Amino acid sequence: MKLLPYFALILLFISCKNQQETSEQIPQNKTLKTVFKDDFYVGVALNEAQIKETDSVTTNLIAEQFSSVTPENLMKSMHIYPEKEVFNFTTSDVFVNFAKKHQLHIQGHTLIWHSQLSPFFSEITDSTELASVITNHINTIIGRYKGKIDAWDVLNEALNDDGALRESVFYKVLGEDYIPMVFQIASEADPNAQLFYNDYSLTNPDKRRGAINLIKNLQNKGVKVDGIGMQGHWGLTSPTISEIETSILEYAALGIKVDITELDISVIPMPWDFSGADVNVKFESDDPTMNPYPTELPEVIQKQLAIRYQEIFKLLSIKTR
Repeated sequence: MKLLPYFALILLFISCKNQQETSEQIPQNKTLKTVFKDDFYVGVALNEAQIKETDSVTTNLIAEQFSSVTPENLMKSMHIYPEKEVFNFTTSDVFVNFAKKHQLHIQGHTLIWHSQLSPFFSEITDSTELASVITNHINTIIGRYKGKIDAWDVLNEALNDDGALRESVFYKVLGEDYIPMVFQIASEADPNAQLFYNDYSLTNPDKRRGAINLIKNLQNKGVKVDGIGMQGHWGLTSPTISEIETSILEYAALGIKVDITELDISVIPMPWDFSGADVNVKFESDDPTMNPYPTELPEVIQKQLAIRYQEIFKLLSIKTR
């Protein structure tokens, strides 16, 4: 598990205490990563200030509580590959050194994504040229961190909500074959790195079927894919725990790992399904009717939020089975 927000720490301590009955079952140094060390990585996304250790309190919190880190934005193409033949590794090098210093698992995010994309990608209409640019992009980045970054989100959000392939610039120019192509390039660039497909709304039946078909297509072609990242942009009641469990089991049945990524629980109404997170969706964020809790979160909602996290972590924890 990765990308757990800081605000969830106290809530999860409540969850941990409820999961284990006796004090002997709770480690004396009960941090998130020690409580769940036998179950999964507990991860967090880091921004530039956190990577550069500008605040010692935050740095200590990251080192004490988390076992895995992911770069929030700095490895997205618009930042790391801003122009053709121009790569910017300044901050990503600091990020990798930070993780190694604190002995943290690293999940690279993300190699191929239609959003936050370097502008020049969209200007390429020739399939040979785009394939060459993609190859250089993946080989250069993975090559620099070969043996240092443990896993990669190779492809991000390539599906529509109905499970069909998104008509991204990659799809329009290269067709559906771009998907096995990028995974194959990544696997050759670092055979030991774990390779993931990452997307939102993966508990929704239609999109789940699309994701399963995507993974099966890679497997049928003999292309390496190690896991799937289920983005956890969820609400207080949706998706249900049963829907989350069903999805995990169906993905796991493919013989791959399942990550719960980008976990956040919304307590306010949103103009889209809670399980989604399309960054292209726009809405009036200053509309006062959008946030019923402008000053503070009521205690009853805080308790609902704590219970929601408890239920999710109970589902994911081996100790409860």
